[in-house]
Amino acid sequence: MVRFDHFNFNILDLERSLKFYRDALGLEPVRELSGDNFRLVYLGDGKSEFTLELTYLFDRTEPYNLGECEFHLAFRAEDFDAMHRHHQEMGVICFENPAMGIYFISDPDGYWIEILPPLAE
Repeated sequence: MVRFDHFNFNILDLERSLKFYRDALGLEPVRELSGDNFRLVYLGDGKSEFTLELTYLFDRTEPYNLGECEFHLAFRAEDFDAMHRHHQEMGVICFENPAMGIYFISDPDGYWIEILPPLAE
């Protein structure tokens, strides 16, 4: 048996990305690994064991090719309306689908992140 552990985004500016994920989603670093030419920072939500790994290569200067960006990471918001207002104020909403009740934000490197409402109980 397996369990989900982490998902990776390659980023160009570590400090900018850390600020974005803290401000937009409340994610904080939970562990780090470093080598001669890289730094990995794992971000957690404080509620689950799943982490987002930010990979920063010291010598990388060109943006990553995300193709058609047909992949995304999703988060479920406890207060969807408040989160939506917050993301509107930040100017990071890149796509909305009111019929499905979801929207997407874009991080500094162009990765899309889906924001879902709470599960109906």
